[in-house]
Amino acid sequence: MDMYQNPYIAFPGITSEEMFFLQQGTAGLNENQKKQFYMVYSGKRKSAQDILIFTIIGFFGVAGIQRFALNEVVMGLLYLFTFGFCMIGTIIDVVNHKTLADDYNRKMAFESLQIAKMMPGFDA
Repeated sequence: MDMYQNPYIAFPGITSEEMFFLQQGTAGLNENQKKQFYMVYSGKRKSAQDILIFTIIGFFGVAGIQRFALNEVVMGLLYLFTFGFCMIGTIIDVVNHKTLADDYNRKMAFESLQIAKMMPGFDA
């Protein structure tokens, strides 16, 4: 199936490291499992640009939105109630937005891989 040979290229802002990681992680899956992985992962993945936008909103509005978007509720609440740790935490997150997105996406890839592996294989 040609569409699923390298579907990860369609992800916005994907790095070569992330693409390599995803290809290595899905190497042992059959075609149906790869489709399942792609569907689950594409719904969970966050681009670094989105995290940057959420973080910048913290300067002008509600601090901590980026942490809520990354499913870090406790940190989001801390940022919210401390105004982004007096803006220092928000500034750090602006600088590290790519690392935040990469760490989150790696966790979501592992989770999506486990879900895909539970799907029965139709190829024998």
